[in-house]
Amino acid sequence: MGLFTAAQRFSDGDRLDVAGCPVRLKVDGRARRISLRVDRARSEVVALAPTPRRLAEAVAFAHEKSAWIAGQLAALPGRISIAPGGVLRLYDRAYQLEVGPGRARLDHDRIIAPGDANWGLKVLRLAKREALTVLTERTAVHAAALGRPMPSVAVADPKARWGSCRPARPGTPAAIRYSWRLILAPAAVADYVAAHECAHLIEASTRSRRERTGAHRKGQPRSLALKADMPMGC
Repeated sequence: MGLFTAAQRFSDGDRLDVAGCPVRLKVDGRARRISLRVDRARSEVVALAPTPRRLAEAVAFAHEKSAWIAGQLAALPGRISIAPGGVLRLYDRAYQLEVGPGRARLDHDRIIAPGDANWGLKVLRLAKREALTVLTERTAVHAAALGRPMPSVAVADPKARWGSCRPARPGTPAAIRYSWRLILAPAAVADYVAAHECAHLIEASTRSRRERTGAHRKGQPRSLALKADMPMGC
């Protein structure tokens, strides 16, 4: 690691090119060690260091893990291109994007929204509503299979997780929040995440969650398992 410490000084927020991949340096006083994570919102890797003095170590570590970085960013889908005449895939289905009168809507294999300055925003809101509808339906199926009451469901845009579950407490019902971007993934992936989060309604143990989700989802390929460090970019 001496090559980087001797040759160059680094600052919080610096951006690097590591094997053709964007890497941003970040100082996090809560961190106890050098680490890497994927920032899906910016389609980049963040190299974390606990102090400014250890940023050079973070740079060296990023270069050592260049193959891992390239693999993680290669796994991110391309940025969403929302424009009239384009195509948007929602849960495996391709929709032609068109301009038309009335409210934004799904019409068979088309997404139609009024042609004004907010056209793209209206299409995006429609996609988020559809994400909530489908994820609510899948949550109901998996919660029922586990014999648990239906939790409240919401969609948001978290930076590091596909979903999160807050188990029920006395006087407070359970709640599951998903990333709306799951609608851009294959339907089987979104369904896996719903099953995984519903398993949190029963057990916090990773082993128990796997056993329970597998018990009522026979035949689902294990390759659908998602990693928190492989988020979807936009």
